[in-house]
Amino acid sequence: MALQIGEQAPDFMLISSDKEQVYLSDYKGKNVVLLFFPMAFTGVCTTELCSMRDNIADYEGLDAQILAVSVDSPFTLAKFKEDQRLNFPLLSDFNKSASQDYGAYYQKFALGLEGVSKRSAFVIDKEGKVRYAEVLDNAGELPNFEAVKASLAGI
Repeated sequence: MALQIGEQAPDFMLISSDKEQVYLSDYKGKNVVLLFFPMAFTGVCTTELCSMRDNIADYEGLDAQILAVSVDSPFTLAKFKEDQRLNFPLLSDFNKSASQDYGAYYQKFALGLEGVSKRSAFVIDKEGKVRYAEVLDNAGELPNFEAVKASLAGI
């Protein structure tokens, strides 16, 4: 089940594309846009993350850090980040724990693949509370970025 607005966001420790441990709690005191995406190097995921890259100034202006999470390995994410010149951390949820904790998890995905992150967007405020939560069942859809920005502006 997806997290609800007002709930405390579960902390996590994930490995970044730079092979460093990253905790959500590292960002306490900053707003966070937490994105889960199914897989690197796929069309919709590339479109989504490149949109975030191209609009990062909007999010920085709202005092927000973007974090993007998938179940891909840190090595795959490093290549994806390099190829797309992404300017925010990509985090590997290879063990699938964060995706499950956030209710952003496909038991079964396309092509018979199992255990993939659902495309999702969460806004987490400086105290670690969920201020916006959108979990999409259709991996072909994008989160409502205008609603994400409006949520950030309202904090």
